[in-house]
Amino acid sequence: MTISAAPGSMTSEEIVRLSRAHTFFSWSVQGALDPIAIDHAEGVYLYTPEGRRILDFNAQLMSVNIGHGDRRVIDAIAAQAARLQYVQPAFVTEVRARLGAKLAEILPGDLDKVFFTLGGAEAVENAIKLARHHTGRTKILSRYRSYHGATLGANTLTGDPRRWANEPAIYGVVRYPDTHRWGEKEPRPVGESLQGLEDVIRYEGPHTIAAVFLETIVGTNGILIPPDGYLQGVREICDRYGILMVADEVMAGFGRTGRWFAVDHWEVVPDLMTMAKGLTSSYLPLGAVAMRHGIAEAFETKMFYGGLTYSSHPVSLAAALATIGVYEEDGLIEHAARMDAVMRRHHEDLAARHPSVGAHRNLGLFGILDLVRSHDPYIPMTAFNGTSDEMKAVGRHLREHGLYTMLSNNSIHTNPPLCITEEQLAEGFAIIDGALALADEAVR
Repeated sequence: MTISAAPGSMTSEEIVRLSRAHTFFSWSVQGALDPIAIDHAEGVYLYTPEGRRILDFNAQLMSVNIGHGDRRVIDAIAAQAARLQYVQPAFVTEVRARLGAKLAEILPGDLDKVFFTLGGAEAVENAIKLARHHTGRTKILSRYRSYHGATLGANTLTGDPRRWANEPAIYGVVRYPDTHRWGEKEPRPVGESLQGLEDVIRYEGPHTIAAVFLETIVGTNGILIPPDGYLQGVREICDRYGILMVADEVMAGFGRTGRWFAVDHWEVVPDLMTMAKGLTSSYLPLGAVAMRHGIAEAFETKMFYGGLTYSSHPVSLAAALATIGVYEEDGLIEHAARMDAVMRRHHEDLAARHPSVGAHRNLGLFGILDLVRSHDPYIPMTAFNGTSDEMKAVGRHLREHGLYTMLSNNSIHTNPPLCITEEQLAEGFAIIDGALALADEAVR
């Protein structure tokens, strides 16, 4: 078969067939794939080669925060690519200087230096290295209901079943209790969760623990918003035992919750913070680890044993600097904060009318609906790490009616681009409304 070099010349069927034949997909049984071909995207909408419009209700992977196709970022990418495409990370560039200074301005507290990576998982890998190098300790604490990435170290920190097939992995990762248990509607009491963390620290030996890792708000495992007082309690425990607190803000950062970073809601400053996704709105790959001033200063006189060929890649940095400009120029952080109540009203309306909605949560435009078979006792629509015929039917309805979002276990994610309007948000929830009618049939 002769393949035309002209973009936009292939049908959806051709794109899917050739992609399945010659490219490998992540987190998939390859023979079970049924991907959707996308030709272009604009704002909150995706378009197939045949022109079918799909509402992106998950900002892809909670990452295209400014929306698709923003010319300001595209033009910044093109301008940087025309000027300087790449230099190795021992060189410095104007865009590196500008982005570093800008991030120091918006990061919380004294997080004023960053190490650039090419994504969130690499940011987590290097946060592990920084924590171990800085403290001279080995153990890392993380939670079960967490996802930190697919590279070996990040996947070991991940608590959910996606790590199982890759074990054993890196040494020294120890679990501590979550704020939310699977199959329960409400979070555990703050004191109970904090006591669980402190118990693990005591049993493992504080002097052996380099860092406590956590997603500020757990993302793919349920949009689990910590109860007030929890993050402050973790900060106090880490301070008391001389352990670094590491906040993973790869999903929650850059306006998703109505603040620059989710930690800002609780006025907590972690020692290290990982970021990616919304940093460039996923227009190009980029991640970063931010570190407090004292940690960065310690490496002035000792080696950091870490590096990446594409660290501080100029074109990715240009995308990030332009993306931050869009957040500021368009007031997207403030818009996400205003949309917090709008999304909550939609969630509450669906919960009032559909018995299959057992719980709902959101902070800003970071949201989720949990579906159940029964409210009392509280029984999720799926088993842990499973699916069900009802969730499959929900997924088919959403796809057939032109809405893309993430379904995980018994949950429907509601994480659109931050530029979404009230009318577009209502459009998405109207489609979900129809899907929930199918789920209601399973409720007893």
